[in-house]
Amino acid sequence: MPFGRLPSRQADAPMSEINVTPLVDVMLVLLVIFILTAPLMTSAIRLDLPSSEGGEAGGVPQAIALVVDAQGALFLNDQPITPEALRQQLASAARRNPLTELELRADASVPYGRVVEAMGLAQKAGLSRIGFVAQVVAP
Repeated sequence: MPFGRLPSRQADAPMSEINVTPLVDVMLVLLVIFILTAPLMTSAIRLDLPSSEGGEAGGVPQAIALVVDAQGALFLNDQPITPEALRQQLASAARRNPLTELELRADASVPYGRVVEAMGLAQKAGLSRIGFVAQVVAP
């Protein structure tokens, strides 16, 4: 052994396989991060949209207001109406535009059966879009 030289040893053989465990770990962590943050990104954007003088994007859907007061009386667009006349008016509205929406306003003291009768009249007339109008209570 000459002076100042370290003993030589054979070099390690190159690895023929790639260790994928760290890669899989990183990918799983990224997947979890994306799963958790994706729903937050869609609702977190607040915009103040500019206004324009262009035309409307689509026609305003036609709506009919039906009111059932505390005594169970029916009012169509704020006019008193009988159930038979209501059936005819709703049928003619459905023939004009089948996508007409019925806005149903019922007093809190009206029995549920009376509200269901009004809904049944609308469905028999051919109106399938019924919206229930309620008052929002401030906290």
